[in-house]
Parts: sequence; C-alpha cells; structure tokens
Amino acid sequence: MSVAAPLIALRGVSKHFERHRVLDRVDLEIPAGRILTLIGPSGCGKTTLVRIALGLLHPDAGTVTRAAGLRIGYMPQKLAIDPTLPLSVGRFLQLAERDRAKCQAALAETGIPDLWGRPVSALSGGETQRMLLARALLRRPDLLVLDEPVQGVDVTGQEALYALIGDLRQRLGCAILMVSHDLHLVMAATDEVICLNGHICCHGTPRQVSLDPAFVALFGQRQALYAHHHDHSHDDHHHHDHG
Repeated sequence: MSVAAPLIALRGVSKHFERHRVLDRVDLEIPAGRILTLIGPSGCGKTTLVRIALGLLHPDAGTVTRAAGLRIGYMPQKLAIDPTLPLSVGRFLQLAERDRAKCQAALAETGIPDLWGRPVSALSGGETQRMLLARALLRRPDLLVLDEPVQGVDVTGQEALYALIGDLRQRLGCAILMVSHDLHLVMAATDEVICLNGHICCHGTPRQVSLDPAFVALFGQRQALYAHHHDHSHDDHHHHDHG
C-alpha cells in the first residue's frame, strides 16, 4: 500500500473487443515519482491498458481513479506524419505549444537543442523518439506515459534513451509508466515491472519478476536469467530505489 494516494488507480478493469477479452479484471496503481514498466507478449493488452488509464478508452467493467489536477504527458507508440509534408521539428512542437521558448527548452531537455529547424522526415529513429519525448514534456507532467519509447532505435541509442528517461525522472520528479517488450535493457531501467498477458501475471522489482515462474513461462529461462543479471548492477547502484 502506497503512503501517498496513487496518481492513477485501476480496479477490476476488463475490456473486450468484439468477443475477444483483451483485459481481465486488472488492478494497477501508478505511484508518484516511480518508474513502472508494463511488459508482455505482443497483443497482451498493454496499449489497451494504457489507453484506459489515460481515459482514451472506457473499460467494460471496473473503475479508474485519477488524482485531481493530474498532468499527463503521453508519447504514443506510432507517429504517422506524411514524409512529403514540409514540417520542421520546431513547427511540430509548436502544434502542441505555441510558446517557442518552452518548445526549445523541451528539446534541450531531451538532448536535441540543435534540431529546431530540421525537417521531421530527415530525423533518425533516436531523434524522432527524442522529439516525441520533448512534446510529451511540454505539459510539465506529473506522469509521463511512454508506449514503446525505443522502437526503431539501435541498441546504443536505446541505452541512451533509457538513461535520459531515468534522468528526466530525477530532474522533473515525475512518475513514468513505460510499455515495452524489450526486456534486456528495460529491466535495468525501471523500479517496478508489471507482467501482463490479459491479466497481471506477476509484478515487483525487476529481480522479483525475473525469477517468477509466470515470467519464465512467458519469456523463457534465458530471458529471465539475462534480466536477472542486468538487475544486479542496477540494484547495486540504485539500492535506494527499491527500499
């Protein structure tokens, strides 16, 4: 039980699409200031759960409670921009926030201050993800929601993005809810892991989850050992995060 009220609490949430039950009686709390990562196989309901938490979808059963005045920054999984559209990074951010100085500050926070005039169509995978992260930061969120934030990024870029996400949590004091299926890096970059497969199979610290039989059944012993190995270095350096 959290000492402070959670930013978002889901109780008994279920969702069907046509006759297929995507989520089955899910309970989830998102506490302030923590990094939570939702993992699970493709099609297990991760994005649906996030959309319900954000109020973009209504559950068929259960309740969703959000803290009063909660500010959420959302980085969606995919961005569909016509590559022939002459849209610069700065203009893209100004579609969400007219104040140029705020937009430039967000680019600086995500490590791409020099890309203001660059066409969006000319960005690398990592630059695109940082631009989307900058847009999510414009609202000064209490909760940052990142759906597959490192997709389309090479491994070195993924490590840098996860390091940036951890740094943003420290600097801004916001909670972060991440959705991911890459276990190798994300397990070392989170405080709590929630393993979803239509329902919550297991949850806890990366170490606890990587040893859970439900996790091993979904991802295999090799993945579990790899995740466990990664968490040791994280836990040694960030012991206070789990205490």
